[in-house]
Amino acid sequence: MNSLDLLELTPMGRNTRPLIGKTVLIVEDSRFICEAARRHLNVYFPTIVIIDVGLPDGSGLQLISELAGASPRIGVILGTSGDDLMHHQSLQAGADGFLAKPFENLSCFQSTILQLLPIQQKPKGPIVLQDAPVTPDLITFRDDLVQALISLKDYPSTKEEGFIRSFLAGVCAASGDDFMREAIKTGDIDQLCAKIEHRIGQIAIL
Repeated sequence: MNSLDLLELTPMGRNTRPLIGKTVLIVEDSRFICEAARRHLNVYFPTIVIIDVGLPDGSGLQLISELAGASPRIGVILGTSGDDLMHHQSLQAGADGFLAKPFENLSCFQSTILQLLPIQQKPKGPIVLQDAPVTPDLITFRDDLVQALISLKDYPSTKEEGFIRSFLAGVCAASGDDFMREAIKTGDIDQLCAKIEHRIGQIAIL
């Protein structure tokens, strides 16, 4: 056991990590993942579920509705999206709250969840929220770009293209990538794919 291990066991270490011990299930932009989440919920019972309501087939809102009506009910159900208009729809579907993308800092994320936790699940004693900015991971960002590129080439329909552009807009906003945010506005799909490939290549050599 090293000094970092000891720090994690001290009361101060716990107070600076108010969500320690809580299980969070995140359902993001994928019908496959959404269906996997349903199967997962038949076995496990997370404390918090965060669901992207912008899923291409609308299943995000449907999943919120199903979980909100289930018994026993999950402690906190949150909708999330880069579209602020989804806030109202999430609450209508039964969500307890909404997290707007991108998540700008850790304290906002923590405080939203802590406010909504049932009283018996709230941490005891003083809490120190972490105000550190959420720093995007470039490798994960690159993986998202690769997946978007594959999808654009494999599913060239107008409906799929619209969803992929929306997905890219959220990812690029979270990463602060102004070049790609402008590239998404490119009307020609071949040009957009070329710009995505260019950015992927740049990230690969960093």
